[in-house]
Amino acid sequence: MKLAIVTAYPPSKVTLTEYGYHLVKHFRLQDDVTEIVLITDRTTEEKDLSFEGEGCKITVKESWSFNSYSNLYHINKAISETKPDAVLFNLQFLKFGDKKIPAALGLLAPFICKLRRIPTISLIHNILEQVDLDNAGITQNKLLQKVYNVIGTMLTKFVLASDVVAVTISKYVTILEKKYKARNIALIPHGSFETPPEPNYALPKGPKQVMAFGKFGTYKRVEIMIEAVEMIRSRTKEDIEIVIAGTDSPNTPGYLKSMEKKYAHVPYIRFTGYVAEEDVPRIFGDSAVVVFPYTSTTGSSGVLHQAGSYGKAVALPDLGDLGILVREEGYKGEFFQPDNTGSLADAIENILVNDAHRIHLGKTNYEAACSLPMSVITQMYTEYFKAIKYKNLPDFSPNHAMEKKTIKEVV
Repeated sequence: MKLAIVTAYPPSKVTLTEYGYHLVKHFRLQDDVTEIVLITDRTTEEKDLSFEGEGCKITVKESWSFNSYSNLYHINKAISETKPDAVLFNLQFLKFGDKKIPAALGLLAPFICKLRRIPTISLIHNILEQVDLDNAGITQNKLLQKVYNVIGTMLTKFVLASDVVAVTISKYVTILEKKYKARNIALIPHGSFETPPEPNYALPKGPKQVMAFGKFGTYKRVEIMIEAVEMIRSRTKEDIEIVIAGTDSPNTPGYLKSMEKKYAHVPYIRFTGYVAEEDVPRIFGDSAVVVFPYTSTTGSSGVLHQAGSYGKAVALPDLGDLGILVREEGYKGEFFQPDNTGSLADAIENILVNDAHRIHLGKTNYEAACSLPMSVITQMYTEYFKAIKYKNLPDFSPNHAMEKKTIKEVV
Protein backbone atom coordinates (compact mmCIF):
# COMPACT_ATOMS: atom_id res chain seq x y z
CA MET A 1 0.00 0.00 0.00
CA LYS A 2 1.19 3.46 -0.95
CA LEU A 3 -0.21 5.54 1.91
CA ALA A 4 -0.64 9.31 1.89
CA ILE A 5 -0.76 10.99 5.31
CA VAL A 6 -2.09 14.55 5.44
CA THR A 7 -0.69 16.13 8.59
CA ALA A 8 1.39 18.89 10.10
CA TYR A 9 4.93 17.67 10.64
CA PRO A 10 8.13 18.77 12.45
CA PRO A 11 9.65 21.32 12.43
CA SER A 12 6.17 22.79 11.97
CA LYS A 13 4.57 24.42 15.01
CA VAL A 14 1.01 23.68 13.82
CA THR A 15 -1.22 21.59 16.07
CA LEU A 16 -0.86 17.77 15.92
CA THR A 17 2.69 18.05 14.60
CA GLU A 18 4.06 15.58 17.16
CA TYR A 19 1.28 13.10 16.46
CA GLY A 20 1.98 13.29 12.74
CA TYR A 21 5.66 12.55 13.38
CA HIS A 22 4.86 9.40 15.34
CA LEU A 23 2.28 8.20 12.83
CA VAL A 24 4.94 8.33 10.12
CA LYS A 25 7.57 6.80 12.39
CA HIS A 26 5.45 3.71 13.00
CA PHE A 27 3.60 3.39 9.69
CA ARG A 28 6.96 3.13 7.93
CA LEU A 29 7.55 -0.14 9.80
CA GLN A 30 4.25 -1.76 8.81
CA ASP A 31 4.81 -4.64 6.38
CA ASP A 32 1.76 -3.67 4.30
CA VAL A 33 3.00 -0.10 3.73
CA THR A 34 5.47 0.14 0.84
CA GLU A 35 5.65 3.95 0.61
CA ILE A 36 4.46 6.93 2.64
CA VAL A 37 3.55 10.16 0.86
CA LEU A 38 3.77 12.87 3.50
CA ILE A 39 1.41 15.69 2.45
CA THR A 40 2.40 18.32 4.94
CA ASP A 41 2.58 22.02 5.66
CA ARG A 42 5.38 24.18 4.34
CA THR A 43 8.33 24.99 6.61
CA THR A 44 11.57 26.86 6.02
CA GLU A 45 13.62 24.03 7.56
CA GLU A 46 13.72 20.47 6.25
CA LYS A 47 11.31 17.87 7.59
CA ASP A 48 12.57 15.64 10.38
CA LEU A 49 12.91 12.17 8.86
CA SER A 50 15.86 11.01 10.96
CA PHE A 51 14.44 7.64 11.99
CA GLU A 52 16.59 4.80 13.25
CA GLY A 53 16.61 1.52 11.36
CA GLU A 54 15.14 0.59 8.01
CA GLY A 55 11.66 1.44 6.87
CA CYS A 56 9.65 2.09 3.76
CA LYS A 57 10.27 4.94 1.33
CA ILE A 58 8.99 8.37 2.42
CA THR A 59 8.11 11.04 -0.15
CA VAL A 60 7.53 14.56 1.18
CA LYS A 61 5.05 16.89 -0.56
CA GLU A 62 4.94 20.27 1.17
CA SER A 63 1.50 21.30 -0.05
CA TRP A 64 -0.32 23.55 2.39
CA SER A 65 0.15 26.42 4.81
CA PHE A 66 -1.62 27.44 7.99
CA ASN A 67 -4.43 29.92 7.19
CA SER A 68 -4.02 29.60 3.41
CA TYR A 69 -7.22 29.78 1.36
CA SER A 70 -5.78 27.46 -1.28
CA ASN A 71 -5.00 24.45 0.93
CA LEU A 72 -7.82 22.33 -0.45
CA TYR A 73 -6.57 22.82 -4.01
CA HIS A 74 -2.94 22.06 -3.16
CA ILE A 75 -3.76 18.97 -1.07
CA ASN A 76 -5.90 17.63 -3.90
CA LYS A 77 -3.14 18.42 -6.40
CA ALA A 78 -0.55 16.55 -4.30
CA ILE A 79 -2.83 13.51 -4.17
CA SER A 80 -3.31 13.65 -7.96
CA GLU A 81 0.45 13.85 -8.55
CA THR A 82 1.42 11.01 -6.20
CA LYS A 83 -1.56 8.67 -6.77
CA PRO A 84 -1.66 6.99 -3.34
CA ASP A 85 -3.65 3.81 -2.72
CA ALA A 86 -5.15 5.30 0.45
CA VAL A 87 -5.20 8.54 2.44
CA LEU A 88 -5.11 9.14 6.20
CA PHE A 89 -6.06 12.61 7.50
CA ASN A 90 -4.71 13.63 10.92
CA LEU A 91 -7.29 16.28 11.86
CA GLN A 92 -8.80 18.61 14.36
CA PHE A 93 -11.07 21.56 13.71
CA LEU A 94 -8.32 24.20 13.67
CA LYS A 95 -5.80 22.05 11.82
CA PHE A 96 -5.57 24.20 8.69
CA GLY A 97 -5.94 27.62 10.28
CA ASP A 98 -7.32 29.68 13.13
CA LYS A 99 -9.14 31.86 10.60
CA LYS A 100 -12.59 30.47 9.97
CA ILE A 101 -12.65 30.14 6.15
CA PRO A 102 -9.20 28.47 5.72
CA ALA A 103 -9.94 26.16 8.63
CA ALA A 104 -13.28 25.15 7.08
CA LEU A 105 -11.96 24.71 3.53
CA GLY A 106 -9.21 22.36 4.65
CA LEU A 107 -11.75 20.06 6.29
CA LEU A 108 -13.44 19.47 2.93
CA ALA A 109 -10.45 17.41 1.75
CA PRO A 110 -11.74 14.01 3.02
CA PHE A 111 -14.99 14.58 1.12
CA ILE A 112 -13.04 15.29 -2.09
CA CYS A 113 -11.07 12.05 -1.63
CA LYS A 114 -14.31 10.16 -1.18
CA LEU A 115 -15.67 11.65 -4.43
CA ARG A 116 -12.51 10.43 -6.13
CA ARG A 117 -13.07 6.95 -4.64
CA ILE A 118 -9.74 6.92 -2.82
CA PRO A 119 -9.90 4.81 0.37
CA THR A 120 -9.92 7.41 3.13
CA ILE A 121 -9.68 7.37 6.92
CA SER A 122 -10.03 10.61 8.88
CA LEU A 123 -8.68 10.68 12.41
CA ILE A 124 -10.39 13.52 14.27
CA HIS A 125 -8.84 14.37 17.63
CA ASN A 126 -11.75 16.52 18.77
CA ILE A 127 -15.36 17.16 17.82
CA LEU A 128 -16.99 20.56 18.04
CA GLU A 129 -19.77 19.25 20.28
CA GLN A 130 -17.14 18.73 23.02
CA VAL A 131 -15.18 21.97 22.56
CA ASP A 132 -15.74 24.92 24.89
CA LEU A 133 -15.46 27.72 22.31
CA ASP A 134 -14.89 30.32 25.02
CA ASN A 135 -12.08 28.50 26.88
CA ALA A 136 -10.49 27.34 23.64
CA GLY A 137 -10.02 31.00 22.65
CA ILE A 138 -12.27 30.81 19.59
CA THR A 139 -15.03 33.22 20.63
CA GLN A 140 -16.81 34.48 23.74
CA ASN A 141 -19.76 35.84 21.74
CA LYS A 142 -22.80 33.63 22.40
CA LEU A 143 -24.36 34.36 18.99
CA LEU A 144 -21.13 33.52 17.18
CA GLN A 145 -20.85 30.33 19.21
CA LYS A 146 -24.22 29.24 17.82
CA VAL A 147 -23.10 30.13 14.30
CA TYR A 148 -19.86 28.16 14.72
CA ASN A 149 -21.76 25.17 16.04
CA VAL A 150 -23.98 25.20 12.92
CA ILE A 151 -20.93 25.49 10.65
CA GLY A 152 -19.16 22.82 12.70
CA THR A 153 -22.07 20.44 12.17
CA MET A 154 -21.86 20.97 8.41
CA LEU A 155 -18.09 20.42 8.37
CA THR A 156 -18.42 17.29 10.49
CA LYS A 157 -20.76 15.88 7.85
CA PHE A 158 -18.09 16.45 5.18
CA VAL A 159 -15.48 14.66 7.31
CA LEU A 160 -17.95 11.83 7.94
CA ALA A 161 -17.95 11.19 4.17
CA SER A 162 -14.67 9.31 4.78
CA ASP A 163 -14.81 5.54 4.53
CA VAL A 164 -13.90 5.39 8.22
CA VAL A 165 -13.76 8.14 10.82
CA ALA A 166 -11.47 7.29 13.71
CA VAL A 167 -11.89 8.84 17.16
CA THR A 168 -9.79 8.30 20.27
CA ILE A 169 -12.48 8.56 22.97
CA SER A 170 -15.54 6.34 23.28
CA LYS A 171 -17.85 9.26 24.08
CA TYR A 172 -17.18 10.66 20.60
CA VAL A 173 -18.47 7.43 19.06
CA THR A 174 -21.74 7.82 20.95
CA ILE A 175 -22.16 11.48 19.99
CA LEU A 176 -21.44 10.95 16.30
CA GLU A 177 -23.73 7.94 16.10
CA LYS A 178 -26.59 9.65 17.89
CA LYS A 179 -26.41 13.11 16.32
CA TYR A 180 -25.30 12.28 12.77
CA LYS A 181 -26.61 8.69 12.49
CA ALA A 182 -23.07 7.79 11.44
CA ARG A 183 -22.24 4.14 10.87
CA ASN A 184 -18.57 4.43 10.01
CA ILE A 185 -17.04 5.46 13.37
CA ALA A 186 -14.08 3.44 14.66
CA LEU A 187 -12.69 3.76 18.16
CA ILE A 188 -8.90 3.73 17.79
CA PRO A 189 -6.94 4.80 20.87
CA HIS A 190 -4.54 7.72 20.82
CA GLY A 191 -1.60 5.45 21.59
CA SER A 192 1.70 6.20 23.28
CA PHE A 193 4.41 7.86 21.22
CA GLU A 194 7.31 5.97 22.73
CA THR A 195 7.68 2.93 24.95
CA PRO A 196 11.21 3.34 26.30
CA PRO A 197 12.65 0.82 28.74
CA GLU A 198 11.04 1.06 32.15
CA PRO A 199 12.73 3.88 34.08
CA ASN A 200 14.12 3.45 37.57
CA TYR A 201 11.84 6.30 38.76
CA ALA A 202 14.74 8.06 40.48
CA LEU A 203 14.95 11.84 40.22
CA PRO A 204 18.03 13.85 39.27
CA LYS A 205 19.88 15.68 42.01
CA GLY A 206 18.74 19.19 42.76
CA PRO A 207 15.28 20.78 42.95
CA LYS A 208 12.27 18.62 42.16
CA GLN A 209 10.91 19.73 38.82
CA VAL A 210 7.19 20.44 38.49
CA MET A 211 6.56 20.57 34.74
CA ALA A 212 3.75 21.52 32.35
CA PHE A 213 4.08 20.77 28.64
CA GLY A 214 2.10 22.05 25.68
CA LYS A 215 0.73 25.13 23.93
CA PHE A 216 -0.46 27.63 26.50
CA GLY A 217 -2.78 30.59 26.80
CA THR A 218 -6.32 29.42 26.06
CA TYR A 219 -7.57 26.59 28.27
CA LYS A 220 -4.00 25.75 29.37
CA ARG A 221 -3.03 28.42 31.90
CA VAL A 222 0.23 28.43 33.84
CA GLU A 223 -0.78 30.99 36.50
CA ILE A 224 -2.53 28.42 38.67
CA MET A 225 0.47 26.09 38.58
CA ILE A 226 3.00 28.78 39.48
CA GLU A 227 0.85 30.05 42.35
CA ALA A 228 0.22 26.50 43.58
CA VAL A 229 3.96 25.82 43.77
CA GLU A 230 4.47 29.11 45.63
CA MET A 231 1.82 27.92 48.11
CA ILE A 232 3.68 24.63 48.61
CA ARG A 233 6.96 26.48 49.13
CA SER A 234 5.39 28.60 51.84
CA ARG A 235 4.35 25.58 53.92
CA THR A 236 7.02 22.95 53.25
CA LYS A 237 10.78 22.69 52.89
CA GLU A 238 10.54 21.12 49.42
CA ASP A 239 13.12 22.39 46.93
CA ILE A 240 11.08 22.92 43.75
CA GLU A 241 11.77 24.19 40.23
CA ILE A 242 8.86 25.22 37.97
CA VAL A 243 9.30 24.23 34.31
CA ILE A 244 6.99 25.59 31.61
CA ALA A 245 7.84 23.58 28.48
CA GLY A 246 6.28 24.67 25.20
CA THR A 247 4.95 27.65 23.31
CA ASP A 248 1.96 29.95 23.02
CA SER A 249 -1.30 28.65 21.59
CA PRO A 250 -1.85 30.14 18.10
CA ASN A 251 -4.89 31.94 19.55
CA THR A 252 -2.88 33.68 22.31
CA PRO A 253 0.41 35.00 20.93
CA GLY A 254 2.58 36.64 23.58
CA TYR A 255 0.97 34.82 26.50
CA LEU A 256 4.10 33.14 27.84
CA LYS A 257 6.17 36.33 27.53
CA SER A 258 3.56 38.10 29.64
CA MET A 259 3.77 35.29 32.21
CA GLU A 260 7.56 35.62 32.35
CA LYS A 261 7.17 39.30 33.19
CA LYS A 262 4.34 38.76 35.66
CA TYR A 263 6.23 36.10 37.61
CA ALA A 264 9.76 37.46 37.21
CA HIS A 265 9.95 37.67 41.01
CA VAL A 266 9.32 33.94 41.45
CA PRO A 267 12.56 31.97 42.03
CA TYR A 268 13.46 28.78 40.20
CA ILE A 269 11.10 29.12 37.27
CA ARG A 270 12.13 28.19 33.73
CA PHE A 271 10.39 28.79 30.41
CA THR A 272 11.97 26.43 27.87
CA GLY A 273 10.22 27.61 24.70
CA TYR A 274 9.69 25.11 21.88
CA VAL A 275 10.90 21.62 22.78
CA ALA A 276 12.45 19.73 19.87
CA GLU A 277 11.58 16.04 19.51
CA GLU A 278 15.03 14.90 20.62
CA ASP A 279 14.75 16.93 23.85
CA VAL A 280 11.37 15.52 24.92
CA PRO A 281 12.82 12.50 26.82
CA ARG A 282 15.02 14.75 28.93
CA ILE A 283 12.23 17.24 29.74
CA PHE A 284 9.94 14.46 30.94
CA GLY A 285 12.69 12.34 32.45
CA ASP A 286 13.89 15.12 34.78
CA SER A 287 10.38 15.90 36.05
CA ALA A 288 9.03 14.81 39.42
CA VAL A 289 5.44 15.50 38.42
CA VAL A 290 3.72 16.52 35.18
CA VAL A 291 0.90 19.03 35.74
CA PHE A 292 -2.13 19.63 33.51
CA PRO A 293 -3.24 23.19 34.37
CA TYR A 294 -6.34 22.97 32.17
CA THR A 295 -9.70 24.71 32.50
CA SER A 296 -11.30 22.55 29.78
CA THR A 297 -10.28 19.87 27.30
CA THR A 298 -10.45 19.51 23.51
CA GLY A 299 -9.79 15.84 22.89
CA SER A 300 -7.36 13.12 23.84
CA SER A 301 -4.13 14.19 25.50
CA GLY A 302 -0.80 13.46 23.86
CA VAL A 303 0.96 14.89 26.91
CA LEU A 304 -0.69 12.32 29.21
CA HIS A 305 0.50 9.50 26.97
CA GLN A 306 4.00 10.96 26.90
CA ALA A 307 4.04 11.28 30.69
CA GLY A 308 3.02 7.63 30.93
CA SER A 309 5.74 6.54 28.51
CA TYR A 310 8.38 8.05 30.79
CA GLY A 311 6.82 6.70 33.99
CA LYS A 312 5.73 10.04 35.43
CA ALA A 313 3.23 10.89 38.13
CA VAL A 314 0.62 13.42 37.01
CA ALA A 315 -1.64 16.04 38.60
CA LEU A 316 -4.70 16.74 36.49
CA PRO A 317 -8.28 18.04 36.65
CA ASP A 318 -11.08 15.50 36.57
CA LEU A 319 -13.00 17.06 33.71
CA GLY A 320 -14.27 16.34 30.23
CA ASP A 321 -12.28 14.20 27.83
CA LEU A 322 -9.27 14.05 30.15
CA GLY A 323 -11.24 12.38 32.93
CA ILE A 324 -12.74 9.90 30.45
CA LEU A 325 -9.33 9.11 28.99
CA VAL A 326 -7.76 8.40 32.39
CA ARG A 327 -10.47 5.89 33.27
CA GLU A 328 -10.63 4.21 29.87
CA GLU A 329 -6.91 3.68 29.35
CA GLY A 330 -5.87 2.91 32.93
CA TYR A 331 -3.88 6.00 33.85
CA LYS A 332 -3.77 7.29 37.41
CA GLY A 333 -2.96 10.62 39.03
CA GLU A 334 -3.77 13.16 41.69
CA PHE A 335 -6.95 15.00 40.69
CA PHE A 336 -7.60 18.66 41.48
CA GLN A 337 -10.47 21.07 41.00
CA PRO A 338 -10.03 23.31 37.93
CA ASP A 339 -9.32 26.98 38.77
CA ASN A 340 -8.64 26.08 42.44
CA THR A 341 -5.05 26.91 43.38
CA GLY A 342 -5.29 25.28 46.79
CA SER A 343 -6.63 22.06 45.30
CA LEU A 344 -3.78 21.93 42.77
CA ALA A 345 -1.22 22.69 45.49
CA ASP A 346 -2.52 19.74 47.52
CA ALA A 347 -2.36 17.44 44.48
CA ILE A 348 1.24 18.38 43.64
CA GLU A 349 2.34 18.23 47.28
CA ASN A 350 0.84 14.76 47.73
CA ILE A 351 3.19 13.55 44.99
CA LEU A 352 6.31 15.52 45.94
CA VAL A 353 6.41 14.60 49.63
CA ASN A 354 5.69 10.90 49.18
CA ASP A 355 8.22 9.09 47.00
CA ALA A 356 6.41 5.75 47.26
CA HIS A 357 3.18 7.34 46.01
CA ARG A 358 5.00 9.15 43.20
CA ILE A 359 6.64 5.91 42.06
CA HIS A 360 3.34 3.99 42.28
CA LEU A 361 1.63 6.55 40.02
CA GLY A 362 4.56 6.50 37.62
CA LYS A 363 4.56 2.71 37.36
CA THR A 364 0.79 2.61 36.80
CA ASN A 365 1.05 5.21 34.03
CA TYR A 366 4.00 3.45 32.40
CA GLU A 367 2.02 0.19 32.27
CA ALA A 368 -0.97 2.04 30.77
CA ALA A 369 1.23 3.64 28.11
CA CYS A 370 2.96 0.37 27.19
CA SER A 371 -0.37 -1.40 26.69
CA LEU A 372 -1.25 0.79 23.68
CA PRO A 373 1.95 1.61 21.75
CA MET A 374 1.83 3.41 18.40
CA SER A 375 2.95 0.23 16.65
CA VAL A 376 -0.37 -1.36 17.65
CA ILE A 377 -2.34 1.76 16.71
CA THR A 378 -0.85 2.01 13.21
CA GLN A 379 -1.51 -1.72 12.71
CA MET A 380 -5.19 -1.06 13.49
CA TYR A 381 -5.29 1.65 10.80
CA THR A 382 -3.60 -0.69 8.33
CA GLU A 383 -6.23 -3.37 8.97
CA TYR A 384 -9.02 -0.84 8.37
CA PHE A 385 -7.45 0.21 5.06
CA LYS A 386 -7.28 -3.44 3.99
CA ALA A 387 -10.94 -3.86 4.97
CA ILE A 388 -11.89 -0.83 2.84
CA LYS A 389 -9.94 -2.21 -0.13
CA TYR A 390 -11.57 -5.63 0.05
CA LYS A 391 -15.00 -4.23 0.95
CA ASN A 392 -15.30 -6.13 4.21
CA LEU A 393 -15.56 -3.36 6.77
CA PRO A 394 -17.15 -4.42 10.05
CA ASP A 395 -20.75 -3.59 10.83
CA PHE A 396 -20.51 -0.25 12.63
CA SER A 397 -23.74 -0.74 14.53
CA PRO A 398 -24.51 1.76 17.29
CA ASN A 399 -23.10 0.82 20.67
CA HIS A 400 -24.11 3.44 23.18
CA ALA A 401 -23.05 1.25 26.10
CA MET A 402 -19.46 1.72 24.94
CA GLU A 403 -18.76 4.44 27.50
CA LYS A 404 -19.20 1.87 30.26
CA LYS A 405 -16.28 -0.18 28.93
CA THR A 406 -12.58 0.53 29.11
CA ILE A 407 -10.99 1.40 25.80
CA LYS A 408 -8.89 -1.79 26.00
CA GLU A 409 -12.07 -3.89 26.21
CA VAL A 410 -13.46 -2.14 23.13
CA VAL A 411 -10.22 -2.67 21.17
